[in-house]
Amino acid sequence: KDVAGLQPRARALEISHVDHAIIGLLDMPHHATAVQAFQRNLVECRPVAEEVPRRVNMSAQVHDHLDFGHVERVLRLRRNLLRGSDAGMIVLDREALGGVGDWNRLVGIDGLTLAVDNRVRVEHSSYSDAYGEAAVATTTGIRQWGRENGCYVTVSTLADDGDETQTGFGFSVGRTPTTLDPARAAKEAADRATRLLGAVKPGSKRTTVVLDPFVTAQFLSIIASTLNGEAVVKGRSLFQDRLGDSVAPSFVNLIDDPTNPLAYTATDVDGEGLAARRNGLIEGGVLRQFTHNSYSARRANTVSTGNAIRGGYAGTPGVGAMALYLEPGLRSQAELVAEIEDGLLVQSVSGIHSGVNAISGDFSTGAAGLMIRGGAIAEPVREFTIASTLQRMLLDIVAVGNDVDWLPMRAAGVSLVIRDVTMSGA
Repeated sequence: KDVAGLQPRARALEISHVDHAIIGLLDMPHHATAVQAFQRNLVECRPVAEEVPRRVNMSAQVHDHLDFGHVERVLRLRRNLLRGSDAGMIVLDREALGGVGDWNRLVGIDGLTLAVDNRVRVEHSSYSDAYGEAAVATTTGIRQWGRENGCYVTVSTLADDGDETQTGFGFSVGRTPTTLDPARAAKEAADRATRLLGAVKPGSKRTTVVLDPFVTAQFLSIIASTLNGEAVVKGRSLFQDRLGDSVAPSFVNLIDDPTNPLAYTATDVDGEGLAARRNGLIEGGVLRQFTHNSYSARRANTVSTGNAIRGGYAGTPGVGAMALYLEPGLRSQAELVAEIEDGLLVQSVSGIHSGVNAISGDFSTGAAGLMIRGGAIAEPVREFTIASTLQRMLLDIVAVGNDVDWLPMRAAGVSLVIRDVTMSGA
């Protein structure tokens, strides 16, 4: 049979049919290498549920160990890679976006926000959704297609107390409106604004900080830029010669997994049409790999990690993390705070990208938050900076929270405790 003819049928084949497909290809000499690689990379198949046909999970790395793109038609059988999971194929498009109508009647976020605290005003709120389809075709034989949709709701708040006004925000993301949590977004927006009322400029000291999930997501985006294969081959990364080194405590695992449908930026193919996959960048505290597209991989004498990204198809692809997250711990933010005798909860940062040097690792950014005293949240503070180096911050991680927050960006948030950070205020 023509290999290309397998693609439409293979997306939900039971394992017995996949076995037959492999056998049917063995007599085709020009595809023998592809079939052998396919067989080597099959992993144990288990039923997702009794009523759901068994799926095939297969290592996506085989895509790049062969001639670039030529094996893609066969390997399209694997649309999702969630190692250690019984998950089926990734589903990124839903039918529930049509006919949403008046978004505010749908989610009622203004009323939910105003009900949290009478000192809060809604400055702005919005609902947005999007649906898209994309196809990738290359002269090397790749023929890929996919579609996805998503939506989110946001609210910006102002909290007043006399002559003082503080700002806050909250949001919720999902695949369909019914998966949004507007009540949570409303409460976060109100709380972020009200708890900074009365904030003062703190003194200077070295202290333990707890990064709020939204701040952690921004921090991880910075780390991702230092693990970018293109930056590495150009000598612009502080980690360029450190593969195999311990760069964080043993409980730290930094994963880029765009095949996780919970990620707002989830996808099954990268910007070059290669299969998206789960990449462990830091595992057990050890730096294991960098992110690569095909170009940076060739320069580094390695293979693509499926991390080609594009702003559009008019230009050439770059390299970047696609759905980065820290493997969560076991404790909530409140439990992490309760273990800190003296510290700081960092609620927001400003100028974080301009205050970081990805080559030297120097890190300094403006911040606002709340002091921690005796394991409890204390007075709000603002107009100060926090500083360290990226190298030290990774090594000084004390704990990772269990509150993973999937945000409308390429990194997920989670509460993160880091010791020995310099706080400079009054």
